Amino acid sequence: MPSPNFTTTDELPLISNALLGKLLAALVVLALLTAGIGLAGRQMGETISLAGHTASTEVFSVDIGQDRLRLAANTIRFSGQRDSGTAERVDLYLTWPSMDGYSAATHEIFNDVARPDGLLFLQLSQSTMSRDMSGRLDPIYAHLFAGAPEPAVAGLTLHRMRDDTSYGSEVILTAARPGQPDYVVRCVLPETAQAATSGDCQRDIRLGQDLSVQYRFSSTLLPDWNKIDMAIQTFVDSRLVKTAGTSAEKRP
Repeated sequence: MPSPNFTTTDELPLISNALLGKLLAALVVLALLTAGIGLAGRQMGETISLAGHTASTEVFSVDIGQDRLRLAANTIRFSGQRDSGTAERVDLYLTWPSMDGYSAATHEIFNDVARPDGLLFLQLSQSTMSRDMSGRLDPIYAHLFAGAPEPAVAGLTLHRMRDDTSYGSEVILTAARPGQPDYVVRCVLPETAQAATSGDCQRDIRLGQDLSVQYRFSSTLLPDWNKIDMAIQTFVDSRLVKTAGTSAEKRP
C-alpha cells in the first residue's frame, strides 16, 4: 500500500522565507535606530557640554540702528543672535582681562559660576536716551543722593540713594577723569566678596553713531573700573564698520 502523500511537521522549515525577510528588515531598522540614537546622544552631550556656547570664530555682520558691527560667533552669548542682518540688540560675553570669546582654552571661565570676576557681559542696542550714564550724573542721579559721599576703592566715590527712590539698595560710584565726563556706575554691593555675582555693577556708554553699550561686571572688579571701561570701548570701536569721515559706515 502506498504511503500517504503528506508532509510531516518535522519536514516543514522552522522559519519561512517571508518571516525571515521581515526579521531581517526589522534588524536593519533597529540598527539604524540605534545608530541614530547614538548620534543624537553624542550631539546632545556636546550641546549640554557647550551649554549654548560656541568656539566658532565665524564673523557676522550685524546692523543695530545706524551702526554696523562685525562680531565673532564665540563672543555672542545667545545662539539665536549668531547671524548676520538687522538686530534690535546683541548680547556679548568676554573674558576679563583678555577680552576673548569662548574657546577650548577659556571654557572653564565660562562654566565656572564660582568665578564671577572672569567674565564681562555686554548688551549692544540702539540708544533710546539722549545721555549715557555719565551724562545722567548731574541732571538725574545727583538729585537722588542721600548723605555725604564716601571714599571707595581705586579713587571711586560712593553715593547712597534716597530711600524714596526706586533704586533700592543700589549705590552710585563716581570718579573724575581729566578731559572726560565723570565715570559713573551703578552697583548693588554684596556684604562679602564671596557673595559677589557677575552682575553686581552696571554701566552704559554711547559709541559709534547711535549705539548704546550696557555692560555688567562683578563688584570684585571695581579696582579695575578704568581699565574695564577703556577695554570695552576699544573692543566695540574695533568692531564697528567705519568709513572715512564717519564713526560708522553709512547705510545706503
